[in-house]
Amino acid sequence: MAKITIKDVAREAGVSISTVSNALNDVDVLSPETKSHVLKVAQRLNYIPNLNGKLLKSGTTKMLGFFTTSVTGPYFYKLVETMARECDRLGYGLNVFVTKDKQVIMSNILGRRVDGVIIYEELKIDDDDINVMLKDKIKTVFLDRVIENETMGSVIFDSYIAGYEAAKYLINLGHKKIAYISGVDTMLDSVQRKEGYLAALREAQLPIKNEYILQGYFEEESTYIAVKSYLHLNPDDIPDAFLAGNDVSAMGCIQALKTYGYEVPSDISVIGFDDIDIAPYYSPPLTTVRNQIARQGIMAIDHLVRMIQQKEQGQAQKLAGELVVRGSSQVKIGRN
Repeated sequence: MAKITIKDVAREAGVSISTVSNALNDVDVLSPETKSHVLKVAQRLNYIPNLNGKLLKSGTTKMLGFFTTSVTGPYFYKLVETMARECDRLGYGLNVFVTKDKQVIMSNILGRRVDGVIIYEELKIDDDDINVMLKDKIKTVFLDRVIENETMGSVIFDSYIAGYEAAKYLINLGHKKIAYISGVDTMLDSVQRKEGYLAALREAQLPIKNEYILQGYFEEESTYIAVKSYLHLNPDDIPDAFLAGNDVSAMGCIQALKTYGYEVPSDISVIGFDDIDIAPYYSPPLTTVRNQIARQGIMAIDHLVRMIQQKEQGQAQKLAGELVVRGSSQVKIGRN
């Protein structure tokens, strides 16, 4: 079946092609009756406008691109939902590209498929890629990578301070044997949280043991396995507390501790990061560092759109975390 063209709509409606164009583009030169008539005919014929010409003329797509290797888990759910809503408010659409193929990412970015891009750090965009994007004046906001120049900015969490404050809180509760459940070692967020934890331990002159740093990959199942394995192999060296890289890791940790008969928090305290929606309703309710995920999404979109509109240059912006004390942590009692 032949594709319906604007000429077909004009012929069927008994008007000129320019009248159809004005009706479809909401140009305020037609009577309401004529406009309504044309739109009804276009709808009846299932006419789909060709956007390419319009985009070529304007030089914009009114689309933003979010490039990431994953959208699974509560962090991404909240982030993408918030960014999409903010895009809608500002008159943009949001394309989400989930891929690990850097060639796909760069061709989409440099091919101007979108007006601006938001990039999640795990994608391994290197300095050479950044220089190419800079030369091409691609408006970009990075999440979890500090960068600031004319066409590039970033919106990140201050994860070092958050890790430091969370570990210091556990130390102030009297915990001396504090284990850390690491996320993904290539991600700035994960590395910075661990560095903050180590700094707090050094400041308090507590021993830093390699065995106390477990790998949970920001996943509940991986953390559950890692903690169970540690408990099985080290029955005589059980930590007083666990600081987990995110909330789902904290939940995996709590499940593993329960499997071995430990009570949280009366035997062992556990803290997470992010304050995801389920955190207050978990058993026990999760003590966590609240990261302003929705705020990060809004700030990233707003900053990107303002760069596209040439209202501001790229800036590096940091968001502070907030410790939310609930039922998974308490003053150390009992065990040595």
